[in-house]
Amino acid sequence: MKIVLAAPNYPQPRGNTVTVRRMAANLEQLGIETQIVSTTGENRAASLPSADLIHGFHAYYFHQFLQGLDDLTVPYIITMTGTDLNVDLFDSQKRDGVLSALAGAKAIHVFDQSAQDLLLKEAPEFQGKVFPIAQGASSFPKDSPLFQKEDGTFLFVLPAGIRQVKNIPFAIQSLEKLQQTYPHLRLWLVGPVLEETEAEIVFALAEKHAGWIRYLGELPHEQMGAVYRQADAVLNTSLSEGQPAAILEAMGSGLPVLVSDVQGNNGMVEHGRTGYLYNGQTEFLEYAEQLMNNKEVRKRIGQQAKHYAAVRHSALHEAEALLKIYRRIVE
Repeated sequence: MKIVLAAPNYPQPRGNTVTVRRMAANLEQLGIETQIVSTTGENRAASLPSADLIHGFHAYYFHQFLQGLDDLTVPYIITMTGTDLNVDLFDSQKRDGVLSALAGAKAIHVFDQSAQDLLLKEAPEFQGKVFPIAQGASSFPKDSPLFQKEDGTFLFVLPAGIRQVKNIPFAIQSLEKLQQTYPHLRLWLVGPVLEETEAEIVFALAEKHAGWIRYLGELPHEQMGAVYRQADAVLNTSLSEGQPAAILEAMGSGLPVLVSDVQGNNGMVEHGRTGYLYNGQTEFLEYAEQLMNNKEVRKRIGQQAKHYAAVRHSALHEAEALLKIYRRIVE
């Protein structure tokens, strides 16, 4: 069986690229031939390779991609990755495109039960073909770090492509208040520039606070393990999320996470047990300060997060569950 994974912005270092590469690698371990193509950008595929089934990612982008193709003669499924479910589905300009792509799919994959509930509330006609399958956690080689944390500092890491939805200025402006009390606080930003206008804002703030903020730029995914090993806690301040791979990776690395209380994040993080969910700056600062001041809490949450990632986000289970769907459709 051959599966083509069709993802937006491939091979840019975004969450979708991490996801499709992980899925492809684990599917191949199960004997499935895979090929990855991009549905957007300068690497956009002009046509689809021959395959038994197409696995599209992000319903709205996949809908747009289909409009540029001749009739698709093989079946497809769709993974809803985040903004297509949480934003595009409620956008009057994009909703019809999302629903059209989903209507043509033989199956719809979402990352958790709350995503399934949201989709079926909006589009109950898809009852019976929506499957919640949790993302698998990535593993990393034990490389030597390219960047070294300063001795005696507390390091927050925010891994995210620089774009408005990631709300990076909020993290900087909030931590600025804590840094005045805790001068040993440090923040590393990791990720590519995806929106130039937002990057101008982020870089201006980072330059203003160059004494405690460092932008590491765009790193190869395999080097993120070395970054996580230096971190004391990992942040996600997004306004909208699917199921962020970086937060799952941090949890799998045994780190406490502090994340915005939005769908996707709150389906993965159990407040006070595997991380902290915040609403607004006051809560963000309260939980960030707790993490800085209580080593035992950090250790307990990190251990529980690591156990959760190992049990609930097995990469092999993810691939096996997808393979069952593929086989049912193809056979």
